[in-house]
Amino acid sequence: MIKPLLFLFVFFTQIPSSYTLQGDIIDNLSAQFKAGNAKEIAASFSSSVELIIIDDEDVYSKAQAEQILRNFFTKYPPVKSSVIHLINTNPNFRFGILSLQTKNGKFRVSITMKKSATSFFITELRIEPDK
Repeated sequence: MIKPLLFLFVFFTQIPSSYTLQGDIIDNLSAQFKAGNAKEIAASFSSSVELIIIDDEDVYSKAQAEQILRNFFTKYPPVKSSVIHLINTNPNFRFGILSLQTKNGKFRVSITMKKSATSFFITELRIEPDK
């Protein structure tokens, strides 16, 4: 009787921590958006990124995308960021939506990440005015 109970205890105490780790990728990005830290966000970019900021959309290199994001943060200094939606059920895919409050307006940030080797990289970043 003790072994099944011990198994269940170990099983249920380990599962939530794995979900927490998965969520930390998007949570960490949310903290970087709040800080306006384009360099740290760009560290998670794949080699090319589909970047949609307000009405501009294109595929950029990691370095170009970082510069465009830095310009966005200069024009719209962040005040607050929070995760409002998270999909982390697929082991090779993450998707998160952030609410980004800036000094000059509120934005909805959609982040699409795909796993390559052992890490997740941003393949699409969309920043749109939150109406």
